[in-house]
Amino acid sequence: MDLQYLLLSVEANVATVTINRPDKGNALAPQVLEEVAALFTELGVREDVRVVVLTGGEKYFSAGFDLNEIRKLEKVSNEAYINLFHRAYRAILFCPQPVICAVGGAAIAGGFDLTLMCDIRYASERAKFGQREIVLSLTPVMDPLWRIIGLGRAKEVALTGRIYDAYEAEKMGYVSRVFPEGKLLEEVGAIAREMATYDRGCLRETKALSNKVLNEDLDGAMRVQEWLFRTYIGSEDNHQRIDALQAKLAAARKK
Repeated sequence: MDLQYLLLSVEANVATVTINRPDKGNALAPQVLEEVAALFTELGVREDVRVVVLTGGEKYFSAGFDLNEIRKLEKVSNEAYINLFHRAYRAILFCPQPVICAVGGAAIAGGFDLTLMCDIRYASERAKFGQREIVLSLTPVMDPLWRIIGLGRAKEVALTGRIYDAYEAEKMGYVSRVFPEGKLLEEVGAIAREMATYDRGCLRETKALSNKVLNEDLDGAMRVQEWLFRTYIGSEDNHQRIDALQAKLAAARKK
């Protein structure tokens, strides 16, 4: 597909999607959202892609809503624009492959919400996070935020509109790790490539499981997990990986 505001590279079963509107701080104009929705939908059916990385590069992530576009809207004409945001959000959230977010700079309002839809978030030490909708008299996306950091923290993020630095985001459990400035893409790329060596079906099922169990009672969740584990244990790939690990451990013991 033709892309104007996104860059796509696929290597070693990892698709890297880069928001590329640096002159506007990667603000989310309608065309950007259209491309995000279309590209993630397309990536979801590609068998050569096992892991997706979403980034804005080492300097930016996304400044969020394109305020010039929002200023044009009236209540009676906002449905299509809002639907566009949520199509982009859902395309990331329900992408079958794990989606890793690499945040190199500010992720504000709509930009923050894009990070929210990803499965794992890593940040550069210069990254900033803020759900700033409340400042603009807008309501924020609370779900899945509360599922990630807990309801109390989510209320603080949403109701205060505070901007958090990378280490604060890591402390609250929103970001998994913080990397030195300039090292983010290298480190996240290595993690993604390692993940992409894992069984394709297991990666997808584990992501689907992590979403499904939130809506199950404990007994239902345990049954789903039992069924999935039974599906993969004893498979040819399972046996091959056990053999490889045992060979590696045996070689290490001989040293």
